[in-house]
Amino acid sequence: MDERDEDAENLRHEIPDQQNESLFDDVSGLIDDGRTLIEAELAYQKTRFAYAGRRGRNAVVFGILAAILAVFALFGLVVGAILALTPHFTAWGATGVVAGLLLISGILFALLAARNARLIAKVFKEGE
Repeated sequence: MDERDEDAENLRHEIPDQQNESLFDDVSGLIDDGRTLIEAELAYQKTRFAYAGRRGRNAVVFGILAAILAVFALFGLVVGAILALTPHFTAWGATGVVAGLLLISGILFALLAARNARLIAKVFKEGE
């Protein structure tokens, strides 16, 4: 055998070992990349939830403030309606008209809420 044949024979025996080492290195690198990806994803989701929590808290606070101001506006509207109707019905008459309209509206909305509650209950009873 000449020298080239021996080199070729040695190369044939070395290639499988190099392929195995290369495969193990690739798998090891893939596992490391997977760990890095999972750590990055967890950090991203943690930051995202923290951001959503802060924004959610702010939304609730601003929503409560908006509801309070809306109630104050309705009080102003009621007082304004009483003052506007006073020349026509006297102070007590205007108060009675406005209070009566508010009471009728409240009863109407309560009946609509009860109707919707019954429809929801009916759907859940049918699902049994």
